[in-house]
Amino acid sequence: MSRGAEGRNNQLVWFRRDLRVHDHAPLVAACARAQEQGGRVVCVFILSERLLAQTSLGFARMGAQRRRFLWESLQSLDQSLRERGAHLVLLNEATEQAFVELCEAQQIESLHYFREDPPEEQLEEQAFLTQAKTLGVIPRAQAAHSLHARSQLPFEIAQLPEVFSKFRRKVEKLSQVSAPLAAPEKVPGLEPLQGQGLLEQLSPRWRAALRMQAPADERQLMHWRGGEGAALERLEHYIFASDSLRNYKETRNGMLALNDATKLSPWLALGCLSPRRVYQEIARYENERCKNESTYWLYFELLWRDYFIFLMAKHGARLFQVEGVDRLRLPWRHDAEAFQLWCQGKTGYPLVDANQQELLASGFMSNRGRQNVASFLTKNLGIDWRWGAKWFEAQLLDYDPCSNYGNWNYSAGVGNDPRQFRWFNIVKQAEIYDPQGQYVKHWLPELKAVPPELVHEPWLLRPEQQSRYQCLLGHDYPAPMVELFSSMERQKADYEGAKAGSPSF
Repeated sequence: MSRGAEGRNNQLVWFRRDLRVHDHAPLVAACARAQEQGGRVVCVFILSERLLAQTSLGFARMGAQRRRFLWESLQSLDQSLRERGAHLVLLNEATEQAFVELCEAQQIESLHYFREDPPEEQLEEQAFLTQAKTLGVIPRAQAAHSLHARSQLPFEIAQLPEVFSKFRRKVEKLSQVSAPLAAPEKVPGLEPLQGQGLLEQLSPRWRAALRMQAPADERQLMHWRGGEGAALERLEHYIFASDSLRNYKETRNGMLALNDATKLSPWLALGCLSPRRVYQEIARYENERCKNESTYWLYFELLWRDYFIFLMAKHGARLFQVEGVDRLRLPWRHDAEAFQLWCQGKTGYPLVDANQQELLASGFMSNRGRQNVASFLTKNLGIDWRWGAKWFEAQLLDYDPCSNYGNWNYSAGVGNDPRQFRWFNIVKQAEIYDPQGQYVKHWLPELKAVPPELVHEPWLLRPEQQSRYQCLLGHDYPAPMVELFSSMERQKADYEGAKAGSPSF
């Protein structure tokens, strides 16, 4: 029998990947319920210590760049709540006991939160809901994160098309985007205890982890600051102040310039920025400035983000399994030494290495870069794609399980890609998207003297050229770890063999 909720009139808002106050349906609902019940709003975030664990591959599950960005985002959220009359409570472990103690101490009547579809988050949610039922706390969940509301899709999640283009056509024709909710002017919170600022609530392990920051890399051109305020500043700068949206379709594959792409993804991933707010600003730009292919293309990218969210809702754990959503069994390699060379940007292929160096230094990599480094790992090295997904999870500021694992399924050939074996010719890609070698020279200064016609293929340098350009292969810059075309052909043969012999599930 559940304990009664008599005397309970406070509302609990559980923040997860939604670290903002604008367009936040659970927060709005909690404020309305608190007013109705004559209670207060308690806002909580679980800063779980499991995020500080080491992966089985030997690196931290959440790297230093991600930890910093998360902490800045939490500080920003706490400040926004304090300006409205509430504050953020941190729990340092995702345990049912901590949840029970919080609900009982704060006299919680209802739990407001956004649902999550990834399996780990669902397990955590179910554990809390079991305790909520025992306590008599009413769960009030809402679907999260997507531009198009799940309830307004023209199909059930189980009927989600397995190909993006079919999804896009149906959604564009039959679904609408709702306006974002305004941030509450006031959040009737409890008075914070003396000396209970955000920093004081950290566990010793989290304090130590946040002190372990790498020095800023002078090669960084973009310096991300976590939080809703920084997100809204970037949105305004990119779309209106710099007028960069006008040419987004033409510049989005650039890898070096500050405004080649929106670079909004880290804030979208942590929910510091709502996709509906982005859409609203696109529409305002179209109304005030111009409507063209570029403005549509940014909406198109938000649709891709939606698609991976709904794909996770449909397939769940399959996105994390080695066979992927296509259930294709490939003979992946588990070569730790080769994987480390890929992670550290020492493959001998400048485009791959420059992108990995950027990731290590900044926590970011362009979409074009991600496609190339993923292709190289899976289609040239033949290494288990899940290793790459875990590396991205550790390093990327914009990590979110839906987009990360959806994209890796896609890149590895175990996802829903109608083009089957998708391979990127690294050299050709570099010549198209970095024709003068400016990007690779920026991140690989050892190649700065190599002329543009050779910078993407330094293995072609003759001995006297290596000396002249101060780029000795195997000393200043590594020789290629595999031959580009023969290594691809081996993986392609494995792929075609697996497809031919793939059992019917």
